[in-house]
Amino acid sequence: MATKNPTTIVAEPGKQETFITREFEAPRELVFKAFTDPKLVSKWLGPRDLKMKIDKYETKNGGNYRYIHADGQGNEYSFRGVFHEVKAPERYIQTFEFEGLPESGHVCLETVTFEALPGDRTKLTYHTVFQSVADRDAMMQSGMENGVLQSHERLDELFEQELVK
Repeated sequence: MATKNPTTIVAEPGKQETFITREFEAPRELVFKAFTDPKLVSKWLGPRDLKMKIDKYETKNGGNYRYIHADGQGNEYSFRGVFHEVKAPERYIQTFEFEGLPESGHVCLETVTFEALPGDRTKLTYHTVFQSVADRDAMMQSGMENGVLQSHERLDELFEQELVK
């Protein structure tokens, strides 16, 4: 599906952070809901070829989350974190960790903001800070960009089908 709203991913060399921005043709409250309601998150988050199972998704200050993506061969990829702040419909701050790394402790901090735009549109900005440049670079090389792009396309489709209301 073609979109008129491209996703921009910025990862400047030598820095421990990434910025992802994207505009959506939906009001801020609906975009925020799509990111924080586990029934909706499971419909769009991740690449199309992976199935998602949510173990826990407590979108509140101090709430935990854990979800698993599975491919067609039965391989599973688990992610977890803590919501540090949830301020509807403006932003949330969470940690994010991929459980499949050989060593634990590669946690990043994400701030996701939802800016209301004219015409019932929304600008989404993710600011992710990694513990090291190496961690950031490993995430960029992991296929993260493809997952983000496909997730945003799937989210567009939900908004077009009005499945978020």
